[in-house]
Amino acid sequence: MKKILVYLTALSLLSACSQNDADQNAADTTATDTAVAAAPAAAPAAGTNAGTPAVTDPQIAAIVVAANDADIKWAKLALEKSQNPKVREFAEAMVNDHGGVNKSAVELVTRLGVTPEPNPTSQQLVQGGDQMHSTLNGMTGAEFDKAYINNEVAYHKSVLNAVDSTLIPNAQNAELKELLVSVRPAFVNHLAVAQGIQGSLGGQ
Repeated sequence: MKKILVYLTALSLLSACSQNDADQNAADTTATDTAVAAAPAAAPAAGTNAGTPAVTDPQIAAIVVAANDADIKWAKLALEKSQNPKVREFAEAMVNDHGGVNKSAVELVTRLGVTPEPNPTSQQLVQGGDQMHSTLNGMTGAEFDKAYINNEVAYHKSVLNAVDSTLIPNAQNAELKELLVSVRPAFVNHLAVAQGIQGSLGGQ
């Protein structure tokens, strides 16, 4: 079942970036990091002690769009292939919710005059998303449902980790930070729903 989690290779840069930020700030911003994890909306920007953010706002915008695009692509495939009502309902929510996030992000960066900047993380997200789509496309029935939901659980865990540890702390524009904070609860809910479906399908 290793192929089922091939998308984790695309999320590895997100996770690594998140961990590097946590390690870098641990010595002198432990309290700030704790506040970010507990209440991102109230936390000051982290990761800027050295003067330069780990990622810039244009790079964050590209990461957000790439991550949402990947999930939308898988969800549309699920709507084509799955006959499981719970899986289909979840996939429909992913298309709508992640599409909404992308729309808001594009509208914001357009208004701010910010051009999303491709970077290693966003590029890996695109490549990994395509790999996972290819893997899922070769599956049918219960095998597909299980693989799709397993991937959704792994995906949302990694994205939430990146949002908390990298994207929110490093966002310099207040409106971009506010957008990231405002969509976080939806990602938490997505993870909870996916885990529930995963349990009904027999887990990993």
